[in-house]
Amino acid sequence: MNDLTGITGTSCTPPPPRLGMAILMVALLTLSGCRGVRSGGEVTARRKLDQVATVYRPHDVRPVLPELHADSGLSNFLAYALLNQPAVETAYREWQASVERITLERSLPDPLFGFQSDITDIAKMLMFGLSQQLPGPGKLKARAAVAGAVSEARYFAFENAVQQTAFTLKRSFYELFFLDEQIAITRKNRQLLEDLEQIARARNDAGKVTLEDVLRARIARDQVTTDLTNLEDSRHPRMAAFKAALGLASTEPDPPVPSRLESTPLNVDEDQLLEIAFSNNPQLAGLAAQIRAAEAGISLAYKQNVPDFSLGAMADVKSTPVMIRPLLGMTLPLWRDKVAAGIAQAEAERLASGSRLDTARIALTVAVAEKAFAWRQIGRNLALLQDHLIPQAGLSVEVARAGYLAGNISFFNLIEAQRQRLAFELSEVDARTRREIVLAEMGLLIAGIPPEANPLQPLVNTTTKPTTDTHSTP
Repeated sequence: MNDLTGITGTSCTPPPPRLGMAILMVALLTLSGCRGVRSGGEVTARRKLDQVATVYRPHDVRPVLPELHADSGLSNFLAYALLNQPAVETAYREWQASVERITLERSLPDPLFGFQSDITDIAKMLMFGLSQQLPGPGKLKARAAVAGAVSEARYFAFENAVQQTAFTLKRSFYELFFLDEQIAITRKNRQLLEDLEQIARARNDAGKVTLEDVLRARIARDQVTTDLTNLEDSRHPRMAAFKAALGLASTEPDPPVPSRLESTPLNVDEDQLLEIAFSNNPQLAGLAAQIRAAEAGISLAYKQNVPDFSLGAMADVKSTPVMIRPLLGMTLPLWRDKVAAGIAQAEAERLASGSRLDTARIALTVAVAEKAFAWRQIGRNLALLQDHLIPQAGLSVEVARAGYLAGNISFFNLIEAQRQRLAFELSEVDARTRREIVLAEMGLLIAGIPPEANPLQPLVNTTTKPTTDTHSTP
């Protein structure tokens, strides 16, 4: 019997079954190196993230922290807190994760590798194939837009964490700094009362006054001593708050406290403050980004009416010649109530985001007005104490002391004059403390961290800042 191959002159030997497998494996390896196309929002988000990372977490690790000394400026302590505070890093990592989410949302699903076989006594069919799901037109772009807006909101949450950390550090520093002044003033007044007690005792020994004067002096001294003990004891929780603001654990040594006060009064009126706050406040910017995310969500919800597709092919490597079976699929978005509910949900989220922004703007307006009033009020009270009440109280003590030594006034009047001067001096320190805290609160509302005190300058919006005059108080 003649061989047909010899008659035709060609070979009908089927290709080895492994050839089709090899072709599919090559296709899989080729696809494994594919990259999607980055959207404009993704490019911008990654550029911003890279810019911040070079300062905040170069090579994804915390940079060397600045050394802290008592003569260090407040900017060194701010740099330490912003780089070391866990709350800031938490917000940074959440923002970092949201940037990566953009890539996930704009990417196609992974291709599906399939296998089929008809098996009786032997395998009569052996098919391998690849298929790819293709979301409907515009869906990937809409998903990327939603993820991009969410990432932008996360960025502003990170910026807000930076601002909040800076404010917390300033507040804890001011409270600690002025507490030390209160302690120094109270110690000085206790020494003055001890001197007055010695004078009263000497005059009592000379028979010029009764023992009542000595007892009054002792009572006043004991009261001030107790006040001093309370002030010194309150330094422990204040130091704990200062350490926490720096991101230090309770088991770590106490940090030094800056030896000088750095104040930054704002030379702008209330209307300017509000305008700057509306432009710079990261909470408002974050809420606006949430509105954009909701709007992108609406666009995505409308696209649920568009079907998704799947394309692919399978090859039977046992057939001669190799049989190719195309695959084509399409989803059927039949559930209209589901699509309508998705659109309604997205619309409701957009309206809720808009209401949150309006609420925040109203609250910000009230907060700026309250802080501006408090700043003016404290300024007036401080001027009264420094320019009039404290000098007059000091003169009153000197006059009462001379009158008491001359026997013209009672010891009660002398003690009252001394108490009044102490009260005015402590009120002056308290007013200075509250003034600095109010200024820090206003800086938080308008995102006004001084640029020279902010080591993370690339990540904060400084396009509009209030004019400031910085001075140091020894």
